[in-house]
Amino acid sequence: MRATNFTRRCAHLLVAGAFAIGLSAAPARAETYKITVAAGHPPIFLWVKLMSQFFIPEVNKRLAAGGKHKIEWTEAYGGTVAKIGGVLEAIEEGVVDMGFVGTIFEAPKMPMQNVSYVSPFGSADISVVTGAIVKLQNQIPAMGASWERQNQVFLGGAALDTYHLFTTFPVSKVSDLAGKKILAPGPSANWIKGTGAVAVAGNLKTYYNDIKTGVADGTLTFTTGAWGCKCFEVAPHITKVNFGSQFAGGVSINKDTWEGFAPEVREVFQAVSNEYNVRFAKAQQGAANALLAKMVKAGAKVAEFDAGERAKWAKMIPNVAKVWAAKLDGAGQPGSKVLQGFMAHLKASGADIPRDWSAE
Repeated sequence: MRATNFTRRCAHLLVAGAFAIGLSAAPARAETYKITVAAGHPPIFLWVKLMSQFFIPEVNKRLAAGGKHKIEWTEAYGGTVAKIGGVLEAIEEGVVDMGFVGTIFEAPKMPMQNVSYVSPFGSADISVVTGAIVKLQNQIPAMGASWERQNQVFLGGAALDTYHLFTTFPVSKVSDLAGKKILAPGPSANWIKGTGAVAVAGNLKTYYNDIKTGVADGTLTFTTGAWGCKCFEVAPHITKVNFGSQFAGGVSINKDTWEGFAPEVREVFQAVSNEYNVRFAKAQQGAANALLAKMVKAGAKVAEFDAGERAKWAKMIPNVAKVWAAKLDGAGQPGSKVLQGFMAHLKASGADIPRDWSAE
């Protein structure tokens, strides 16, 4: 696939060279592009569902209205081509052309995109968190360039609805977690440091069985994800802690594939991507509210976490955000600038933030 992309790119360079030396230019001819789009998760999850049910048909509709170019799509979701945590590399290598990259599973390669995961107890507003990351990627060149280093172009982002606790036991205070095993993927494992709980690795595909078999006593996850993996059935105690909405990743496309598009095709993709951001945020929040109600109807017990206990929790865990930022600074990347910018954006939104991770 990479050879195909390279050949296509060379062809475009040769055409550009021909124009440069004064050869007569013919109108751009209609193209049919073959695009394989992938995701590690199945389309039951909204970020994948919207790719299939909105992004692709909307691109088709707009291209058809232009009466010229079209795309032949191959959709490969649920890890059929690229597993969870493998989509970034698959796009980079040209195994697939585009897909949803879960940056939470790509922390070593995309560390700055994980800033929300090292600064929990932030905003529950999905659009605020998504907007913050997109804005920072535009304002801080090194952050935006993270995608280009992986041979791809960022199109649109998605933040998840705020994270809560789903456990086999009731939780009314932080001390209730002492000695418990809590599933917390990647950077979110830091959220329970100092609480007496033990972080256990896992993902949405493993949560149900891990809790059912006693590997863990619960998980930190978001409502829509909990519904998708049905973990509320085995961990029916839902404590609304509000760890904040988390930037999970985004739709990206192979850079060579992107550069092989006619300009008008790129314009359509970017316009649809911008709308994907807005639609996802609205739909994700609506889905979270509706699914929480369904969980209660199915027997789950929901409890609001005390604001004082939330603030206590936020202040008792180590400031992993500052450590994270300092480590990136030491590696020549603007970690502190990203952290400061993210916190400033949350504050400007009016979010209830019990701890400013950039100020200590």
